[in-house]
Amino acid sequence: MAQRTGNLALFMMLVAILVAPSLVGLKVDGAGVIGAPNLQAGRKPPRRTAPPPPEASSPSEKTGAPPQSGQVPPPGGDARGPQRSNTPVIDAQGEIITIGSQLVSVPVVVIEKKTGRLLTNLRKENFSVVEDDIKQQVSTFSAEDSPITLVLVLEYSRQVLYFRDEVIYPAGLFVSRFVKPKDFIAVVAYDMRPAVLSDFTDNSAQLRAAVNILYRNMPAFSESNLFSTLDFVLRGGMLDGLEYNGLNEVEGRTAILLVSTGLDTFSRINYDQARKIVENSGVPIYIIGIGQLLYLLIENNLPPEARLTYLQARNALSTSAGTSGGRFYDVRFQGEIPSVLESISAMMRHQYALGYLPTNTRREGKRRKIKVLVDVDGDAKPDNDKYEVQYRQSYVEPKETKKK
Repeated sequence: MAQRTGNLALFMMLVAILVAPSLVGLKVDGAGVIGAPNLQAGRKPPRRTAPPPPEASSPSEKTGAPPQSGQVPPPGGDARGPQRSNTPVIDAQGEIITIGSQLVSVPVVVIEKKTGRLLTNLRKENFSVVEDDIKQQVSTFSAEDSPITLVLVLEYSRQVLYFRDEVIYPAGLFVSRFVKPKDFIAVVAYDMRPAVLSDFTDNSAQLRAAVNILYRNMPAFSESNLFSTLDFVLRGGMLDGLEYNGLNEVEGRTAILLVSTGLDTFSRINYDQARKIVENSGVPIYIIGIGQLLYLLIENNLPPEARLTYLQARNALSTSAGTSGGRFYDVRFQGEIPSVLESISAMMRHQYALGYLPTNTRREGKRRKIKVLVDVDGDAKPDNDKYEVQYRQSYVEPKETKKK
């Protein structure tokens, strides 16, 4: 064990010396920065199959039921939804083009507004789901503290130079303390493009070492292609000759922790396309926005119109977090970040997983709104005025392909 640790330290020293200062030049092998052969499969973490749903009450519900335990769902379909009866096709706008039934998964976090306390002992009966003003039947529910698949996404543009130590170091400390056995956590950094610094692993030392690569180097580019990075993390793709699966292909509890200014320079997709990908993924995104922190530091050197750019970036982050069922933190002081990370850690570990089969069979590619009501005291009346309920707010329904 001591020899392995010594080899790891030597390897990281060599990486720190040889790695290019830009993420464009930063390449890691298929097994992650550590290079351990047994992590080769980390690019495609094992899919965790969902527990069997309750017996369906109608033939139509049975048709749309998710796979039984032990079965592997089709690519892109999992317990988070949409669960599809055939292989999906996604167009350039991030729209899912398919037909068939779907199980919509809704991760939920409930917080008492007065005290900030997380509610962890609620049952299925405490929740109700409404889609486009029509009440839905909750068919799947889980409140257990099961393993999580998480991607830590860090902006590594020149903008981060102003507070690199206050951002990168806490992030490395966070993942090394947050991870538990059987978790899958990956680290992705981005400037002009994303770079996978560590594939999915539950090795805390590997995760910390991956973030330390950024800590020991300096960003070289001002570009920050946020939207393309989110697309890569959620839907996967090719990078440095390797194929990576996205989080939307992983069953079980998933999340993204994003630390970003929200600025995007020239991603291959625009904000509207990125938003559609986010809301269809069913993956909650917890975002630490550092754009306002940056603006307050450099506003005297910026033209007046730059304020609007930073406000738009902030709004984009806030909307993405809310739409996905995560949470947005608008950080304005470096000292806030450790406490924010602690809060995010608690929320990610205390999610309820709700799932329902929509009663609406429409297939026109339109957006549907989701509302989750919580009845804590059991009086059959919603208590949302007393509790902050974080949940996925919408998704875009499948679009049926027209037969010629």
